Formats: sequence, structure tokens, C-alpha cells
Amino acid sequence: MESLGALLPFLLIIGVFWLLILRPAQKRQREQAVTMAALVPGARVMTTAGMFGTVRALHGDTVELEVAPGVVLTYLKQAVAKVVPEPTGAAEDDGDGVGGGDAPGRDAGA
Repeated sequence: MESLGALLPFLLIIGVFWLLILRPAQKRQREQAVTMAALVPGARVMTTAGMFGTVRALHGDTVELEVAPGVVLTYLKQAVAKVVPEPTGAAEDDGDGVGGGDAPGRDAGA
């Protein structure tokens, strides 16, 4: 019984380590696998560096992203942070080339 009492703190530390470190890491790996599976030509994506682009081609572990008309960059698939949903409706576009509605610094009433 005394050996169980000495082992309990060790087991508690292992449990806390699993909850705080290993479990979130496994969740991120699953989410990254889902994102990689969603990569198809024509999909709009954001990289881990914040670069937005459209997938043009997939080659093994790389992806070609068109970030501007005629500008194609090659990234590792792991550098794709998320697939960005396409904006729905013209109300969100204010014509400045950047999605998201009213541009900062513009007076909405003018």
C-alpha cells in the first residue's frame, strides 16, 4: 500500500502531461491532416506566414499557390494553415480588393 502512495504523484504528473501537452498536439495533427486533405486546385488558402493564395497545382509534398494574377509561388503543403471559405454575396466586397466589408478609415456615413 505504501508503494502505491509513492507511485501516485508520478502517475498524476504523467496524466497532467498528457492532458496539457500530448492531447492538444494530437488534435492539431488531426486538424492539419483535414486541411491537407481539403487542398484541391481552385481552393483559396492562407499559409502559416499569412499569405493568401489560390491553389493551382499539387505536386507530392508541395503546392503551387497563385497569390496575384500570373504570380505563382511554391510552398510545402505543411505551410498551408487553413482553407479559406469563399465570401458569399457582393455586400461583403467594398471594391478595394480586400474582403471584409468597409475599409478601415472610411466613414460609413459619407
